[in-house]
Amino acid sequence: MKNFVTHTRLSAVTTLLAAGLSLSAQAQSSDTSTFKPHGNLWGYAFGDFAYKGGTDNIGTTAAPVYRGGSNQYTGMPANSNMFQFRRIYLGYNYDISQKFSAEFLLAAEDDFNAGLDNQAAGDVLQNGKFSPYVKLANIRWKNIFKNSDLVLGQQATPTFAKTGRNDQTSEELWAYRSIERTVTDIRRTPSYDMGASLQGWFDNKGCFGYTFLVGNGTSAKPETDNNKWFYGDVYAKFFNKRLIIDLYQDYEKLNWGTYVAGAKAGTSSPNGAWNRDRNMTKLFLAWTDKKFTVGAEVFQNTILGDVKVTGKDGNTYYRTSKATAESIFVRGRIVSRKNGNPLLGFFARYDNYDPSGNLSNIVGEANTKSYTASTSNYEPTTKENFVTYGLDFTPFKNVHFMPNVWMNTYKSDLSVTGADGSTTYKSMNSNVSGVKGTDVVYRLTFYYIYR
Repeated sequence: MKNFVTHTRLSAVTTLLAAGLSLSAQAQSSDTSTFKPHGNLWGYAFGDFAYKGGTDNIGTTAAPVYRGGSNQYTGMPANSNMFQFRRIYLGYNYDISQKFSAEFLLAAEDDFNAGLDNQAAGDVLQNGKFSPYVKLANIRWKNIFKNSDLVLGQQATPTFAKTGRNDQTSEELWAYRSIERTVTDIRRTPSYDMGASLQGWFDNKGCFGYTFLVGNGTSAKPETDNNKWFYGDVYAKFFNKRLIIDLYQDYEKLNWGTYVAGAKAGTSSPNGAWNRDRNMTKLFLAWTDKKFTVGAEVFQNTILGDVKVTGKDGNTYYRTSKATAESIFVRGRIVSRKNGNPLLGFFARYDNYDPSGNLSNIVGEANTKSYTASTSNYEPTTKENFVTYGLDFTPFKNVHFMPNVWMNTYKSDLSVTGADGSTTYKSMNSNVSGVKGTDVVYRLTFYYIYR
C-alpha cells in the first residue's frame, strides 16, 4: 500500500512537471513567433566645396602662427579652395531579441591632410587616403529594470550625442552637424567612448530622464592609463517635449601623481606630484517646433594644473585654467511643401568662447617667465567668436544643399605689453598678439542620408 501511494505521488508530480514544461515551451514558442530578429543598414555623408576668403596668421609668411588649434580651417591659406568630404557614415543596427539590440558604425571624418591646411589631421592614412574606423560597437540590454537600459561597448556619450533614451540632445536639436560641431564638440569633449552606461526614464513617456556613463575617455583609441571619464546627464521635457532642459556634468583625472623633475617632498608646486584633472558643467535649453527651433548652450570647464608655467627661478609650475562658452542658434522653415515637408529652410548660430578665466593670475605672478597649455583645445590665450549662417534647400527628402558662411574670429586676451609696459606678454606665449584675425570660409555643403 505504501509503495502504491509513493508511486501515485511521484506520478502526479511528474505529470505536473511535464505539464509545466509544456506550457513554458508553448509560451516561449509563442514569444519567439511574435518576434523575429531584424536589422537596419543606414548611413549618411556630408561635404562641401569650400573657398577660404580670409585667414588668421599672427606670424610671418616664412614662420606662420595660426590660432584655433584643431578648428577645421586653421592654417588653410586665404584664396585656397577644395572639394572635401567631412564625414561618411555606414552603420548597422540589429535587434537580437526583444531585450537585446546591437549597434555598429564605421566612420570616416575630417578629411584633412598636410596640404592646403598646412597640418596633418583627420582620418587619413600615411599615404593621404581617407580611412574609416570603428566609431560605435555596443550591445544594449533593454529594460534591465523598469524604463532603464544598460549599454556596453563603444557608444555615444551624453555630452550632446543622441542616445537610445534621449533623442533631443543639443546636437539633435541644432540639427546641422553637417555645418559645424556643437560648441562642446569643437573643444573635443568625447562624443563617443568605450565603457558602460545606464540610460533611463523617471516616467513612462521619456519626459524626465538620465544617462550615466563610465568610459575610457579616449574615444576610439585604446585606454592608456587607469583613469576613467565619468559622464552624467539629467533632462526634463515639457509642453509635449517642445521645451527641453538638459544639465550635464563630467569628470576625469588626467595626470595624477605624475612626478615633476626637481621635486621636493612635502611641497606642492613646483615641488611634488603633478595633479591634473578636468570637470565640465553644461546647461542646454531649447524650444522646438515643426516650424522653428531656438537653443542656447553654456558650459564651464575647469582643468586643474593644465597650464605649464616656466618660472624665472628655473622651476616648472602647474596652474589651473578655466574656460567658458555660450552658444545660441536658431533654425526654421521658409517654404514648405504641400505635404508639410520642408523645401527651404534657414539656420544661424553664434558662439562665444573664452578660455582665459585664470590667465591674468598666471601671468601676474612675478616669477612667470612663460606658459603653455597641456590641453591644446583649451589654450588660455585666445578668445574666439564663431558665426555661421545659411540656407537649406531640400529638393527631395534626405537630400540637402546648403550655401553657408563659416567664420571664426580670434583675439588675444592679453596685450602685447603688460599693464605697466614693463612686462612683455608676447615673450611668454607665441599666441599673444595685438592682431584680431578671422578665418572666413564660403561653402556649398551637400548632405544626403541613405537607409
